[in-house]
Amino acid sequence: MGGFNGSRRFEDEVLGELERAYDALEEATGLRPQRRLDVVIDDPGLYDQQFAAFFRFQSAGFYAGFIRVRGDTRLTAPLSRTLHHELFHAALDAVSPSVLYPAWVNEGTAEWFEYRTAGVRSMPVRGQQILAQLASQNALMPMQTLSQPNYARLDQNAAQVAYLQSYAMIDYLVRSGGERSLPRFLEELVRSRDPNRALQRVYRLDVRKLEEGFLSELR
Repeated sequence: MGGFNGSRRFEDEVLGELERAYDALEEATGLRPQRRLDVVIDDPGLYDQQFAAFFRFQSAGFYAGFIRVRGDTRLTAPLSRTLHHELFHAALDAVSPSVLYPAWVNEGTAEWFEYRTAGVRSMPVRGQQILAQLASQNALMPMQTLSQPNYARLDQNAAQVAYLQSYAMIDYLVRSGGERSLPRFLEELVRSRDPNRALQRVYRLDVRKLEEGFLSELR
């Protein structure tokens, strides 16, 4: 792990947080990568200067072979949540290297894990209200967009909707099948590399039926 300000205390805080998240990750998702996961905490200004062109929305971190995070001078709640989010991406890549899964799975589960480790057990009411309003306006993201490998090319507003919608779809699956269904889904996904097959095996759904069920709750 590398930090931008050289503070040993800060690095120890981040390392401790990652270790706690690592244990929570196995319990929540069944993922426990055995290889080393590298983390770089960047100075905020340097991060923005280097990576602003990579995203059309404001990014707090990303995973590209190692976890890279827009830092702070202390371990804040937003920084902790970003670390948890990127840890899921790193763990999925570690057990299934270089496989490009649909963003609704990858980002949705990372969002779910981020909220889950922050003590949020299901989609907050405000998020449900936003999605219901968007659904009434036919302004939700189409599955074609959500099935891209990532959301880097979406603008700020579209990215916010895509991340929220992806989280809500994973939340829908977890509520449908129970929390222990998610590790089984991810295990099947990694084995088959086929989201439809994993959905069918665990939830008796395909992507189309998942979308229909998810949308029916918003109406």
